[in-house]
Amino acid sequence: ETDMSIKLSDHFTFRRLLRFTLPSIITMIFASVYSVVDGLFVSNLVGDLALSAVNIIFPVTMIVGAFGFMIGSGGIVAKTLGEGEYELANRYFSMFVYGIILVGALLSVACVFFVEPISRLAGASDLLIADCVAYGRIMLAGSVAFMLQVFFQSFFIVAEKPHLGLILSVAAGLTNMVFDYVLIAVCGFGVAGAALATVLGYCIGGILPLLYFLNPRRRGLRLTKTRLYIHELAQASANGSSELMSNLSSSVISILYNIQLMNLIGEAGVAAY
Repeated sequence: ETDMSIKLSDHFTFRRLLRFTLPSIITMIFASVYSVVDGLFVSNLVGDLALSAVNIIFPVTMIVGAFGFMIGSGGIVAKTLGEGEYELANRYFSMFVYGIILVGALLSVACVFFVEPISRLAGASDLLIADCVAYGRIMLAGSVAFMLQVFFQSFFIVAEKPHLGLILSVAAGLTNMVFDYVLIAVCGFGVAGAALATVLGYCIGGILPLLYFLNPRRRGLRLTKTRLYIHELAQASANGSSELMSNLSSSVISILYNIQLMNLIGEAGVAAY
């Protein structure tokens, strides 16, 4: 018996629960590992100043992506599926996906336009500003793909396909690692190459699931025509607000650390942190 045969409506023993959640646990570990690989490539192939620039702008990109965590954590779709209202669940799910694409696109455009003053606010010095802008522009332009990746990781569990979420997460991580090497070491694109490699990874984790759920022949959770359900959107946002605040707070703390380290030690302090 594999996790494919486990349904959310089943009775969960500890062993069954562990088997169902293990792909999600491995997904989180793998996501952490490939962000470390980014740092290794940048520090070794571009330099410590580039690593400082990446560390200054990265929390900003996480703040934008946090809205994906918020909507992805809202349990309205799972609850509606559990009540047997499959078409309504699909409409809620579709509203969330289209909402993320719209909000993500608006945030991306605004942040890309103001990336230089945002970098300055986040602690960038004159030495780092060029790399912050180069890395930040590409990362923030990929915000929609990142938000979708975060969102779909939650919804692969709702769709009872946690193993598929794991496969895509591993594929996204490997894409990031391979293109880190190709774009930084081979092509010499520097921090822009690191950002592009990360965004390509986000596309594997965010855009491919979009195509998967768009399949009209797919049974179960899928994208369909929908409308704005204000009450359900507010409820899901309130439900996911703890995830939003958790991610916002860790990102804001990182930014405050960076600002203080720049004041006390300088660029090398941020790179070390």
